[in-house]
Amino acid sequence: MNISIIIPAHNEERFIEETLDSLVSQTLLPKKIVVVNDNSTDNTVPIIHKFISKYNFISLININNSSKEHMPGSKVINAFYQGFQTLDTNYDIICKFDADLIFQENYLKTIADIFESDSKVGIASGILYIEKKNKWVYEHIADKNHVRGPIKAYRKECFEAINGLKKSIGWDTLDVLLAQYHGWKTKTCHSLIVKHLKPTGKNYNKNTKYVHGEAMYKMRYGFWITLIASVKLALLKKQPRLINNYLTGYYKAKAKKEAFLVSEKEGDFIRKLRWKKMKKKLI
Repeated sequence: MNISIIIPAHNEERFIEETLDSLVSQTLLPKKIVVVNDNSTDNTVPIIHKFISKYNFISLININNSSKEHMPGSKVINAFYQGFQTLDTNYDIICKFDADLIFQENYLKTIADIFESDSKVGIASGILYIEKKNKWVYEHIADKNHVRGPIKAYRKECFEAINGLKKSIGWDTLDVLLAQYHGWKTKTCHSLIVKHLKPTGKNYNKNTKYVHGEAMYKMRYGFWITLIASVKLALLKKQPRLINNYLTGYYKAKAKKEAFLVSEKEGDFIRKLRWKKMKKKLI
């Protein structure tokens, strides 16, 4: 299967060399790797150029039209699409990877096998581990069956069915929900461990504290699902105070009448799916 990879990068000089090293060492090499340098002010670009000189399937795009701050949501998806526009349509799998990861050498081959073994799998990944006290442990901010944002791989037909990625916080939850709305399955391989060198949210600034609640509003969760999801996420992060931030973000978005990311029909499906999964965990 032809695999194309897009890597948005912002000031990743500490990590991107290890990420690219692990990708050029894959047993199944990608057709294309596009690194999108988004306003980096460090040595990210010279490091990328070292790989470009050795591997003709790696390319670089420089963009300077977004915020210099490290922000979740629209910034990273805007960068992703800058890279996506340079690709041809001859791909089977499109990947959005972060620039702070180390992949097992069989990662891409295993992902390709997952897609080939089940034609209804639309999104797939391994799982993320972070280093704590000199040990690599599961990054426990999401269910192990959720395909995480830093390591997304999409079947082309699924990517097109969900109309790509939304330029908003919450895109990496919404894509999974919309995939299921369109009849696709998602799959995580628990034995396929990816080392996450920079834990999620480590460098986000204080302006991001309300964005998760905003995303829940935009996905038409409604109050009760937002409350339950806020409690769950805050406890997973071991920061109960975040519950207030998430709910505040939800009500701020509601007061501003922010545009929804999904239609009423899609929102109804999402709420029913959320309630079904919550009830299943209680039984």
